[in-house]
Amino acid sequence: MYQFSAKSKRVLTVLTVFSLVAFLLVEHYKTDHKRNWYDQKLEASQLAKKSFDYLKNYRLQKGVFIDAINDPNETAMIGQDITPITTDRGYIEAKLTALNPNFSAVIVEMLNEAGVNQGDNVAVAFTGSIPGLNICVISALQTLKLNPIIITSVGSSNWGANDPDFTWLDMERILVDAGIFKFKSIAASIGGGLDRGRGLSPEGRDLIYSAITRNNILFINEEYLDKSIEKRMDIYREHSDNKPIETFINVGGGIASLGSVENSQFIPSGLIESLPMKNYPSAGVLIKMADKKIPVIHLLNITQLAEKYGLPVSPKPIPQPGSGDVFVKKQYNVLLTIIVTSVLFVLIITVFVLEQKRHKLGTEQVEIFKHSKTNDIGEI
Repeated sequence: MYQFSAKSKRVLTVLTVFSLVAFLLVEHYKTDHKRNWYDQKLEASQLAKKSFDYLKNYRLQKGVFIDAINDPNETAMIGQDITPITTDRGYIEAKLTALNPNFSAVIVEMLNEAGVNQGDNVAVAFTGSIPGLNICVISALQTLKLNPIIITSVGSSNWGANDPDFTWLDMERILVDAGIFKFKSIAASIGGGLDRGRGLSPEGRDLIYSAITRNNILFINEEYLDKSIEKRMDIYREHSDNKPIETFINVGGGIASLGSVENSQFIPSGLIESLPMKNYPSAGVLIKMADKKIPVIHLLNITQLAEKYGLPVSPKPIPQPGSGDVFVKKQYNVLLTIIVTSVLFVLIITVFVLEQKRHKLGTEQVEIFKHSKTNDIGEI
């Protein structure tokens, strides 16, 4: 006859097998739960996808050659390595990663977390370096019905919007003319060193100036960087209609936004409620906005941001709108988890009670045995 023992292999095996089965059941039957602001995220991502598709078709109609090695998804939005308006070093993985319409959902999430409301002013600083992310930002702003005030540094790093005939300003205008976007830049600078194109050839600076002129945009061309920074702050104020700026968004590493190249080491990417306390060599627009207690969304380390929000790096093919952890999160089935946990708890309590009874019975048997032995000795 089987003698129950909590330490027996049979009991331990039963508990182990049940625990394993319970774990597998709970893991297998996870359910999808829409994350906060799901509908807004999806709308913004669909708008970004529409923009990407429109620009691709526009470029193809112009007979532009697509390098399928450097632009594996054939988006027609990956620039060249070096052109006359290339200002800085850039990484192609970041440019490919930014051509994911679901980045719009990430920006929707950050804006909502920053506490914006419909109609709020949002100051925006673009460069030509990451056009895909620029499009995602405008898509998010337009979806949330915010009022963006956009200033662009036209120069671009490698693989960005560095085609002199197809700069970021041209992309904006094309999308606005098509009725897809409602907003575009109100002012622009050359960008690059000193925000005036230091490091570019005279030809490169002239090409950027031509892009600004043909898009009929205010030209920022201050002699000194600090003056260029102040000019941008003045433009943001002038176009805010006497309403506060609720958030500042910076895309890329524009010198006027950061203040100095060194500052990029100290400023984290993502939503920043307050900047780390550092001795910044120079205060750019981003730092000045943060000093005014304005939430800042800094979008620079693209692959790092993608990994943080569950988006793929250099995806192929480009994900469809609505895919990724930023939209839907797998969660445990609460009812199933409660049931299997309760059953496991009952099993453990049952084993404990039976073991206690067995122990008590064993103790009583020992006492009886001792008592009988005493009686035997007494009879002798």
